Amino acid sequence: MKKYHIITYGCQMNEHDSENIAGLLEANDYVCSESSDDADIVVMNTCSVRENADKRFFGVLGQFKKRKQNNRDFILCVCGCMPQQPHIVEKIKKQFSWVDIVFGTQNIGMFPDLIKKRLETGEKQFAIVSNNPEIDEITIKPKRLYKHKALVNIIYGCNNFCTYCVVPYTRGREKSRSLENIVSEITCLAENGVLEVMLLGQNVDSYKDLAGYDFADLLQEVNKISGIKRIRFMTSHPKDISDKMIDCFASCNKLCKTIHLPIQSGSDTILKRMNRHYDVEKYLNIIDKLRKTVPDITISTDIIVGFPGETEEDFQKTLDIVKKVRYDSAFTFIYSPRTGTPASKFENMISEQTAHERFNRLVSLINKISLEKNQRYIDKEYGVMVEGISKNDKNRYTGRTDDFKLVNFTSDLSLDEIEGTIVPVLITGAKTFSLEGRTL
Repeated sequence: MKKYHIITYGCQMNEHDSENIAGLLEANDYVCSESSDDADIVVMNTCSVRENADKRFFGVLGQFKKRKQNNRDFILCVCGCMPQQPHIVEKIKKQFSWVDIVFGTQNIGMFPDLIKKRLETGEKQFAIVSNNPEIDEITIKPKRLYKHKALVNIIYGCNNFCTYCVVPYTRGREKSRSLENIVSEITCLAENGVLEVMLLGQNVDSYKDLAGYDFADLLQEVNKISGIKRIRFMTSHPKDISDKMIDCFASCNKLCKTIHLPIQSGSDTILKRMNRHYDVEKYLNIIDKLRKTVPDITISTDIIVGFPGETEEDFQKTLDIVKKVRYDSAFTFIYSPRTGTPASKFENMISEQTAHERFNRLVSLINKISLEKNQRYIDKEYGVMVEGISKNDKNRYTGRTDDFKLVNFTSDLSLDEIEGTIVPVLITGAKTFSLEGRTL
């Protein structure tokens, strides 16, 4: 049997796309290889959110040139967000002639046909759809990364057009799947042993299907599904989050007590330039409602440093909101211009030196708060869903609490006994990004 290997960059949306691609390949008699070295076909599933991701991708892509020269039957594929940008496709055609197949985020279902055409005709295949209105109608049986938890798309695309972001151009316009289809999919997952689902969307709070059901309605219905123990979602948008959804944290017993709520900047001036459609006051009111509903909810965020025109005063306001909210964790980024976005043409670009200096101050503050919050878990017991062996210590297991804290722990039980189950763990230590413990 022929072997495949998938290299995935980017977010959980990309991870789920890779699950779908793997499912298509295995349905066509390919088997997974842990390494690209012996794979007959390699798929690079790309991300374009940041410039560094582009550079890393092109660096790895270049390494396959010799492989292709030595083995003409080897097939190299590029997919994901990067090919949705015309200038990237042109660059691949001109500078990376050893790529066989290129397709985008919205026509994954075409992949088997593209492979077939490549093999039959010997011609390179390029297939990009800019805004597929039937994207949620494509039925694919994915190869899940875990037996006990699953990623589930509820809404595709994005309508927000933040000035720094390429996602609306790479993922198309918003289109919600029907509540009925989502519930049906999750019911099947539960029947096959899945305990936890992550509901995915660029903006889950704007979910609304043709029957008029909104995100809160969906959470209520998923909460009723027998067998499901935990419900997570990502990502929320402050401009669309509703009181009705916040109330679900109290009324849905399976909804995990954690939320990822990007702030991006603590300055109203910068938020307006980013086209975020909320201000700091509105954001803090949302935080207040969340903590009144669930006092111990964990909150993570996204923050961009060095956005065009950001002054030291603007940056201090970002530090201020970090101190007020006291995030459990944060994804922090130095602004990276993306071709085709409005912000890439803005004046008053921030120097690399200034951006890095601000970035370091921000990360230092966030890490200090994260450690302080994690230390509060010591000597307390939490249910941990076991994911497997710890990546950093083969003598420990790893898993997450209901509120998404990563726990590395010891246990007398075997992996077969506890993988994919929720076990009681006593927290014995705390680090900035994880907790340590032992099973009881």
